[in-house]
Amino acid sequence: MNRDMSYSKFSLDITICIVIILGFLGCTKVTEPITTNLSEITGTENTQTSIKSEVYHRPIILPTIADVVRTVEPGVVSISVDILSRGIFYDFTDEGSGTGMIVRPDGYIVTNYHVIQDARDIEVGLSNGSHYSAEIVGLDLLSDLAVIKIGADKLPTVVFTEADDIRTGDWVATIGNALGLKGGPTVTLGIISGLGRTIRTERGDLYDMIQTDAAINKGNSGGPLIDMDGKVIGINTAVYGGAQGVGFAVSSGVAKPIINSLIKKGKVIRPLIGLSGMTNTTELSDRFDLGTSEGILITQVAPEKPAYNAGLKAGDIITSLDDQETDDMAEFLTVLWSYTVGETVKVDYISDREPQSTIVTLVERPSP
Repeated sequence: MNRDMSYSKFSLDITICIVIILGFLGCTKVTEPITTNLSEITGTENTQTSIKSEVYHRPIILPTIADVVRTVEPGVVSISVDILSRGIFYDFTDEGSGTGMIVRPDGYIVTNYHVIQDARDIEVGLSNGSHYSAEIVGLDLLSDLAVIKIGADKLPTVVFTEADDIRTGDWVATIGNALGLKGGPTVTLGIISGLGRTIRTERGDLYDMIQTDAAINKGNSGGPLIDMDGKVIGINTAVYGGAQGVGFAVSSGVAKPIINSLIKKGKVIRPLIGLSGMTNTTELSDRFDLGTSEGILITQVAPEKPAYNAGLKAGDIITSLDDQETDDMAEFLTVLWSYTVGETVKVDYISDREPQSTIVTLVERPSP
C-alpha cells in the first residue's frame, strides 16, 4: 500500500514538473495563433466524434528594433521652423517642428509641405548634434512633400524600398522628432494596416497612402516609415483625427519621382485634363440612374480646357485612359500623371448610357 502511494506521489511530482517546464517554455516564445488541421474526422450517431489534429507553432521572428533603427537613424533629421503669423494689430512669430530625411549626401532633405509651409527660418538638426540653416528647394502641395537643402556634404542618407515589396500586415517602425521633444528621436513600432488609402486633408485629397497603426505624433511628420531591413517604405504625413492607431504615410513609389522632380526643377510638372470627378459607386448609379457603377463620374468640366475641347461634360463616366481601366480616382490620377504635358490620351467614357471615345491633348497643370 505504501509503495502504491509513493509511486502515485512520484508520478504526480513528475507531472507537475513537466507542466511547469512546458508553461515556462510557452511563456518565453512568441507564437502565432495555433493552426489546427482537421485531417481526420470520424463519428457515428450516439458515439463520440474523434478529431485527429496537427498543431503547428510558428514563431514570429523580429529583428532587434534597436539594430534596425541604428541603420537608418543617421539619415533622419529634426526640423525646427519659425513662422511669421499676421495678427489684427501686430505680427508675431510662431514655432513648429517636424522631421526630415537626407536623400542625397550633398544636403538635400525631404520633409512634408505642411512642416515648412510659410516658414521664415528653418533649422535642421543632424544625428551627430550639428545644426544647419536650410533653404527651400521645392514644394508640392498635392503630395504634401517638400525638399530643403543644407550647406553640408558627405552626409549619410536613407534608402528607399520598392513600393511593390510591402504588404498589409508587415511590421514597420517610425522614427521622428515627436512633439519636438529633446534628447533624440522617438521610435514607435506597428504594422501596415492598409494600402492604397485615400484621405482628405485641409490641403486636399492624398491618394495611394499607406495606413499604419504605428504611432505618428505631431513632429513625426516628414519622417520615415521603415521596414525591418531599415529601408524607407513611406514618408509619415498624417494622423486621422478622432481615431487611435490610424496614421498615414506617402508611399515610396509615389514619393521618389516627386522628390527627384523637386530637386531638379523646384516643382512637380503634372498634366492637366481639366475636369473634376469622383469614384462612381452603386449608390451613385442608383440615385442618378447612371446605368453603371464603374469608372469616374465627371462632376465638372472647366471651360476651354482639354476635357471641354474634347467634348466631355458633367455626368459622363470615364472608364479608361488609353485602355487602362480607371475604377477609382486614385487609379485615374495615377494613370493621368504618368503622362507628360503635350501628350494625347484616348479617353473611353459613357455618355447618356452610350459608350464613347475621344482624344484629349494634355496641358500643364498650374502650380497651386
